[in-house]
Amino acid sequence: MKNKTTKHLIAGALAVAFTAFITVMAYSYPGGITGRTLKGPEPGCTCHDPNPSSSVLVRIIGPSTLAPGQTATYTVKISGGPLVRGGTNIAVKEGSLDVGLSTDLQKLGDELTHTAPKAPDNDTVSFSFAYTAPLTPTTDTIFANGNSVNFDNTNSGDMWNFAVNKPVLVAVPEAIIGGNGKVTGYMLYQNYPNPFNPSTRIKYDIPQNGNVTLKIYDINGREVRTLVNGFRPQGTYEAEFNSAGLSSGIYYYRLSSGNYTRVMKMSLIK
Repeated sequence: MKNKTTKHLIAGALAVAFTAFITVMAYSYPGGITGRTLKGPEPGCTCHDPNPSSSVLVRIIGPSTLAPGQTATYTVKISGGPLVRGGTNIAVKEGSLDVGLSTDLQKLGDELTHTAPKAPDNDTVSFSFAYTAPLTPTTDTIFANGNSVNFDNTNSGDMWNFAVNKPVLVAVPEAIIGGNGKVTGYMLYQNYPNPFNPSTRIKYDIPQNGNVTLKIYDINGREVRTLVNGFRPQGTYEAEFNSAGLSSGIYYYRLSSGNYTRVMKMSLIK
């Protein structure tokens, strides 16, 4: 009887210790954890609260278009909620992530997470990191979440939310193929090749310096890509459109600059 009682006491003590260990792990991490973005596999920061909170705003800031293999700096910004401290988990679909110059992040596997809960600056917690685009044209996706906690060693009152996924168009850079003085008027040319699969090139002329947009729309008028959006000196340009992630059908491309706008049709056949 004595041996059985002793065994029961030891088992009970181990169970209490294990429960306490799990509780500490659930509520207080020396650093962050991974696998909690919309990429998966876990459904978010459930250690802080079972459900995401609309009171917490999580944004991914950075370029929307990169060349294949190009590296750029992106930032996750967290605001709202108690925000005594904040943390994050960052993942990517196809490209690669690195901490860059940040001392607030660590790389675990192929994802990033905070090294320790971070205090806010002007009501916002920010984590900057390096993203490198894949070597082939595609549309990649960066995922993130952010937690906003009261930092009292419990999960009471803590909040978190997912970021809106950040799409990154990975495309061959737009090329200027004509210099100043060679363009006398606006012109949008037929894409080549047409029909196409998976990519085609769109040439256009800009006779004067100015802001230019070149966008792709599906047959229902919904925007599916932005190829150009910014200032361009006068000249002749050529942009590549890669159809990764799109289905066969009719698409339209629209060039706008100054008072000039023109729309043309093209066919994607896969």
